[in-house]
Amino acid sequence: MKTYTIIGGVNGVGKSSLTGVLRSELTDLGSVIDVDKLTASLGGDKLAGGKAAIRKIESCLEKGVCFTQETTLSGQRTERTIRAAKEAGYQIRLYYVGLDSTQESLARIRNRVAKGGHNIPAEDVLRRFEKRFSDLARILPYCDTAVFYDNNNGFVEVAEYTNGELIFKGNYRPGWLLELAKVLEKWSGTSRHKKSRPVLADGLN
Repeated sequence: MKTYTIIGGVNGVGKSSLTGVLRSELTDLGSVIDVDKLTASLGGDKLAGGKAAIRKIESCLEKGVCFTQETTLSGQRTERTIRAAKEAGYQIRLYYVGLDSTQESLARIRNRVAKGGHNIPAEDVLRRFEKRFSDLARILPYCDTAVFYDNNNGFVEVAEYTNGELIFKGNYRPGWLLELAKVLEKWSGTSRHKKSRPVLADGLN
């Protein structure tokens, strides 16, 4: 089965770390594409990094192979990629990582830079954090499955989304997840892309 895996979340939440965890559990991640890392490797040129990511994605779609994209979900590009993948017969699988505060995201980015990793301008992080849930709500209807992880203190699976239903897992409810649930309830009545109205429910485990 052809699978397009999305590792989503704002900058600094731990997307690359989660990708590392998933690599040990899944065999169909394929090529991993991260526009921020590509941009950093090209001297911080956002245009060049974006074009490089698009070329890699288009190559995977043309070849019909599994691939993974680490993305903040901001902008329209991810939605266009999902549509193209759907038309090409891909299963769309989302793993989303959340944090409660921009301060934590920025602190983790500073720590990453101190260790030689790539930097993200603070204004970009703040802008993406502000609209993170509207970006997420826009693409959720296209996803065949979605799993949500909190990373305030290590990865904890806190919810899943399938068949238009958001299901809480376990008893831990981070603030960002409760905020997301409210956004999805509001969004469901207005999004023209919605396949079905989302339902919020408690998981059995």
